[in-house]
Amino acid sequence: MTGQRLTRRERVRRRPDFERVYKTGRKQPGRFMTVFALPTSLPSSRLGVAATRRIGGAVRRNRAKRLAREVFRRHRPERVNDVVIVPRREMLDAPFLLLEADFLEILRRSTPRQSDGSPRRVQDRTGRAQGV
Repeated sequence: MTGQRLTRRERVRRRPDFERVYKTGRKQPGRFMTVFALPTSLPSSRLGVAATRRIGGAVRRNRAKRLAREVFRRHRPERVNDVVIVPRREMLDAPFLLLEADFLEILRRSTPRQSDGSPRRVQDRTGRAQGV
């Protein structure tokens, strides 16, 4: 499993970065999570997870964060974005396949089409692009 974790450069870590994504990013609600996405000029996409106490205790919040990180890691946006995921309680009880489908649908809705009208692509965990 080495080499699969998100590095420091791939995480939104500072409060001002979170606030910038919330204020100027695009908000897309989903069934299991709300995703804020903001295009950046950084070399790779970054992820932040904001699991609030509404989800439950520390164990439940940490599980929600692990699930959000894994969905992001497997389906990293090809277009460079700062992505902040706000999980909902329902995320904890959902099958992982539904979480992936929800995340991909949110990315598809939040990603503008290219100038030729074709949708942008999202990479899966193997590096292959999926139509989104």
